[in-house]
Amino acid sequence: MNASFKTSGDAAPESAPTVLVVEDEVLVRMVVSDYLRDCAFHVVEAGSGDEAIQILEAGIEVDIVFSDVHMPGKTDGFALSQWVRRERPGVKVILTSGVARSAKAAGDLCEEGPLLAKPYNHRDLERHIRGLLDR
Repeated sequence: MNASFKTSGDAAPESAPTVLVVEDEVLVRMVVSDYLRDCAFHVVEAGSGDEAIQILEAGIEVDIVFSDVHMPGKTDGFALSQWVRRERPGVKVILTSGVARSAKAAGDLCEEGPLLAKPYNHRDLERHIRGLLDR
């Protein structure tokens, strides 16, 4: 499991929301995760939908799941979103995709339109997360 809470130098207060970043591209996942940590979020990382489910089943409290749609393994972003909706209904999901057709399907699947098309601006992601948390 690749779950990691950043502890030393972590800017997030104890009560900060936790974001699960699910992305199979390691460099993309690292950059997004570091940015969100700088924005005072706790961040947990997963390299696949299957790994994200393992993290959630392990009892790690998560407020937002931010996931790519296309990932290796049997659980892509759509399946992960459906699992979260069914098993963790209080957790919000944001899907992202660089494929237009997938982006539209992700927008249809997720309530309140939580979708970011790639490439996305990190500040837009932060605003999107904070907007969902405020609802």
